[in-house]
Amino acid sequence: MSQSKPDRSTALELITFIDASPSPWHAVASAEALLQKNGFTRLKEDARWQLAAGGRYYVVRGGASMIAFVQGSQPLAEAGFRIVGAHTDSPGFRVKPRAASGSDGLARLAVEVYGGPILATFTDRDLSLAGRVVLRTGAGQQTRLLNFERPLLRLPNLAIHMNRDVNEQGLKLNKQTELPMIFAQLGEGDDAEAMLRKLLADAMQANVADLLSWELAVYDVQKGSLWGANEEFIASRQLDNLASCYAALTALIATQQPTATCVTALFDHEEVGSESAAGAGGSFITDVLARISAHAKLDEQDRQRALARSFFISADMAHAYNSNFQNAYEPGHKVSVNGGPVIKTNANQRYTTNAETAARFIGFCEQAGVPCQQYAHRSDLGCGSTIGPIVASQLGVASVDVGSPMWAMHSARESAGVHDHAYMIAALVAAFGS
Repeated sequence: MSQSKPDRSTALELITFIDASPSPWHAVASAEALLQKNGFTRLKEDARWQLAAGGRYYVVRGGASMIAFVQGSQPLAEAGFRIVGAHTDSPGFRVKPRAASGSDGLARLAVEVYGGPILATFTDRDLSLAGRVVLRTGAGQQTRLLNFERPLLRLPNLAIHMNRDVNEQGLKLNKQTELPMIFAQLGEGDDAEAMLRKLLADAMQANVADLLSWELAVYDVQKGSLWGANEEFIASRQLDNLASCYAALTALIATQQPTATCVTALFDHEEVGSESAAGAGGSFITDVLARISAHAKLDEQDRQRALARSFFISADMAHAYNSNFQNAYEPGHKVSVNGGPVIKTNANQRYTTNAETAARFIGFCEQAGVPCQQYAHRSDLGCGSTIGPIVASQLGVASVDVGSPMWAMHSARESAGVHDHAYMIAALVAAFGS
């Protein structure tokens, strides 16, 4: 399949966004820069809000969750909200608070598995650290982002001569004993913990004594790329779910003077259950919508009317059909890369889609002139879930679960389609305009 120049350009913009966003805190920083460039104003939760008609705003909670919105032209109680939700976090590894240890002449970092990554895909790759560091300063505590951007860590595989069954049994890694990352060779008298702290302090241009705490994610430094005979595919880390985040942001930015108030909500902690102050299971979305409603001077009945006239799209990536593993898929639901947005359905409410909300999203795709697909999981395999059921149950709004198709979800290196990213943006623009 040949690609159009606009689709290629949009895919390259996505790759640039992901390359700049190796942690959920960086993802929100990248999103903030994009929104500010396009006329959005930051609001703070601890300040009073003054919202202008047609205003474009965003608010950040916890450094890694963000909600942006555009005020609609019609009364809120009559038009309601159009909401697209996604998540900023991706499966992988997080560094433990006191991680460094030394033995056998090597310094290693202890890590904790975050979410459900395919562990084997992180072996023998150029890995680094990114996240946030809290420093002591003369003015009090200060949080700064950190990204080493260079190969810093490695998880070397065991040679096949010592693991003869690896190709038949698969690579299995003990999460406690076989995942510590090598980050330095120790000389005589070297201390691994001191080495790590100095590394962090130097990167922050701070004194070691001023390091208070940190949250650091392990990531693959290889840049995203286009691949395939016609460069019709995307390869990158964190396509799940930064591709949905970027599509939702791009669609919101493209939405001018909507009738309904349009919202893009990007949450941290989806991969670990969403139960946090900044996650979809927290109060962030309800708090923001309540403040918008209060500014519109809605009483409780009108607030409920606004929600009843709202629509929520949970945007999270979907499983594309991989013909090398045919038995992993439901026969009637073989989703194709570059085949258009995917509507995800599960009778047990792992996804929120129902007949009416699916039909509504099909209408958005038709309006945008893009193809649309439907997905259901095999009945004998456990089905993943999304922020969809969490947010829909909190707000009581009509909801649909959708996503762009991709291969190798939760791998260190995932793949998706160039056209699908553009298709999803077009469908979300139609949704915001509905």
